[in-house]
Amino acid sequence: MFEGFLILAAYLLGSLSTAVITSKLLGLPDPRSQGSGNPGATNVLRIGGRKAALITLLGDILKGLIAVLAGWLFGVGDTLVAAMGLAAFIGHLYPVFFGFKGGKGVATGLGVLMGISWPVGLAALATWLAVAAVTRYSSLSALCAAILAPFYTAWFTSSSAFLIMAVILSLLLVWRHRSNIRNLINGTESRIGSKKG
Repeated sequence: MFEGFLILAAYLLGSLSTAVITSKLLGLPDPRSQGSGNPGATNVLRIGGRKAALITLLGDILKGLIAVLAGWLFGVGDTLVAAMGLAAFIGHLYPVFFGFKGGKGVATGLGVLMGISWPVGLAALATWLAVAAVTRYSSLSALCAAILAPFYTAWFTSSSAFLIMAVILSLLLVWRHRSNIRNLINGTESRIGSKKG
């Protein structure tokens, strides 16, 4: 019963769309109807600038991080901590408060990884930054980090629950980026900082 409550609370936390809330508070257009239509930091950067994007990014990271840290705080085991992190991540992808239409989960996934093991999170972040610096493609950076996340998790932790969670998280991230993958193949993907009408 208590375990179910924690998982539900993590999902509801993840369902808080930082991009939509931030845009509304700052008087910006709804990111779901502007730019790429994705309620995430990259799209908010396009339509609202760096301040709004930074707030969105930090908020999304904190959702995943807080969900996992709450599990550690309550002293639950790896399996429930992993479930809470995954619940927050799924909440971001399919938020109950916003018609189940959420973001792609990159920042929230990073927060989850940071929570289960900071070396895993840092390795994923370093991968994103390195690919972004070279290519200027946020989506490609996210895909590379997502694909490598399970390997980082296996390397830095000994938890099968965390590894399974990382694999599921990785698969969901790749699935959510399927349109970006098509754009990358077709050469029509927008680069970081570019405007998209």
